[in-house]
Amino acid sequence: MGCMKKSIPEGTDGHPAIYKILVINPGSTSTKIAVYDNDVLSFDEVIRYRAEELNMFGSVMDQYKKRIEDIFEILARRGCLVSEFTAVIGRGGLLKPVEGGVYGVNDEMIADLIGTGKIPHACNLAAPMALEIAGIIGVPAFIADPPVVDEFEEIARLSGLPEISRTVIFHALNHKAVAMRAAKVIGIRYEDASFIVCHLGSGTTVGAHRNGRVIDVNNALDGEGPFTPERCGGLPLLGLVEMCYSGLYSLEDIKKKLVGKGGLMAYLGTNSAVEVEKRIEAGDEYAHLIYEAMAYQTAKEIGAQATVLNGDVDAIIITGGVAHSKMLIEWIKARVGFIAPVIVYPGEDEMQALADACLRALRHEEEVKVYM
Repeated sequence: MGCMKKSIPEGTDGHPAIYKILVINPGSTSTKIAVYDNDVLSFDEVIRYRAEELNMFGSVMDQYKKRIEDIFEILARRGCLVSEFTAVIGRGGLLKPVEGGVYGVNDEMIADLIGTGKIPHACNLAAPMALEIAGIIGVPAFIADPPVVDEFEEIARLSGLPEISRTVIFHALNHKAVAMRAAKVIGIRYEDASFIVCHLGSGTTVGAHRNGRVIDVNNALDGEGPFTPERCGGLPLLGLVEMCYSGLYSLEDIKKKLVGKGGLMAYLGTNSAVEVEKRIEAGDEYAHLIYEAMAYQTAKEIGAQATVLNGDVDAIIITGGVAHSKMLIEWIKARVGFIAPVIVYPGEDEMQALADACLRALRHEEEVKVYM
């Protein structure tokens, strides 16, 4: 498999005519891979693992070699010559806080992801896997816009208690990708734009983007922002404290209520927006109230980020899986449309976003940053 990289025909601008990019995105029970010729998808595939397969391994890190072997097996089955690849890019993991952009995978990054040798989150496997595969092929390895992108201004870090600072974890990859996409459509540079980006998923993050940086965004894992299909969002604090000290719940019970069993799950017993809409269409007034309240809280968070941008907003961009819900989108638009035009990009195309980031780096349209 250690093939030499063959020469690639140059285009009229001096760059290769075709950059062949391998994108990898490991999840808890799967590994997604995709091959792109420039920004055009050649093929994609999901390698799925049964629980009993993964239970054979002592830790996520122990799955590392098998996942890589499975990727090469698929490439061979697809007749994909590894010598044709120009680069490999993986999804970023839970690194130290960094600014947004494309990063070359280096030893410092691997050390921070692996730590003691055990990787608690499967996403942390992406960079090590990308580096090893790229080393076998003889090409560079990258990541882009990991979830720990931190471009906050200092004023945004203050929480109200000096013992607690606001930390940054959000859907950075999709935020940045749709913001760049919208900027191109509008005809301005992302680096010159002022956007509010709202990612609607199992967790919802709403960020203020100014001049190519996300200067404020709610941390949905920490309980900030609106409630969502699975998360409770911001809560009345005294009520939460009393619940914690009631003796009725363990620490793990509380954590599950906040993330996993909050929001729609807590009120309606489902995290499916499709199921909730069916109930509403069948005349369920309580489901209507709860679903509209989720839209209401999301709109409030968008309004709050408008103040961060001093009301200077070029567009509000709504994305994520739950953005497929036309009912929810219309409720949100009705409340925030006065702020700026609303652009909707339903879904979250992580693989395309990674391929696009890699292509920008290869074409020198974006500087490759060094993780330290």
